[in-house]
Amino acid sequence: MTAPGAILKRERVRSVILELIEARTAGEPIPSERSLCAELGVSRPTLRAAVDELVAAGRLVREHGRGMFVAPAKITQELVGGRQEMRVPLAQGSWSSRLLEFTRCPAGARIGRKLRMSPAAEIVYVARLRLVDGDPMAIEHLHIPAHRAQGLSAQELESGDLYEHLREHHGVHVHEAVQVIEPTVATRYEAELLDLPELSPALLFDRLTTDTDGRPVEYVHSLYRGDRYRIVSRLSLAPSPSSSDAPDGHHPGIPPGDFTNRDPVSASTVGVVQDR
Repeated sequence: MTAPGAILKRERVRSVILELIEARTAGEPIPSERSLCAELGVSRPTLRAAVDELVAAGRLVREHGRGMFVAPAKITQELVGGRQEMRVPLAQGSWSSRLLEFTRCPAGARIGRKLRMSPAAEIVYVARLRLVDGDPMAIEHLHIPAHRAQGLSAQELESGDLYEHLREHHGVHVHEAVQVIEPTVATRYEAELLDLPELSPALLFDRLTTDTDGRPVEYVHSLYRGDRYRIVSRLSLAPSPSSSDAPDGHHPGIPPGDFTNRDPVSASTVGVVQDR
């Protein structure tokens, strides 16, 4: 059983290292593990677990005898529907949650920036294991502005709907989300929770949800097991009157040049978003 506060400590260390990465360019070094342990007041295993996760996610490169360096930037491909939106049905199966950690704490610099709030402002931090038909499927880390989640209980996070709570108790209506999905592998800690071998393939989800006024409601990053979870996109590749205005580039999974008119892609996606 994970000690109380252990997950939040790992989350804090991860956030600080990401802050260092985002302030640097590809190839630049970050401080040594020894220096970071002293600065953050954490043990070597705690720091190394966060570093291992970011190496696996392709954010850091570790070179033996030299140190840690910011990894090259990843190529980004955006799917955009005909009205600048994607339809996202719910994934299959009966979903439930097991709470791993539930606390209030300062947002910190990186999360505060994402949620557009002061680093000292309070957030609700939640770590939970998501299950499908009783089997572990994902680990979620939720960060919610505390003033938007007054009265939110552990029971609601395990068996209820977060968005329903926000709507009924605070008049908060979620409207849209920007979500990034990347391949990665499960660390030892994540693999134990997901009942997987260490370094098993996984999908990393990073999502910022906003309300109808464009204000952030939650920032979430999640790890989904790659052997049980997949995403299916339905692409409409028909010519469009506006195809001449489409940007250069190529469609995801389709080699450059296959569509000489660079027609835009309309897409609907299955298997990304759940009731919260």
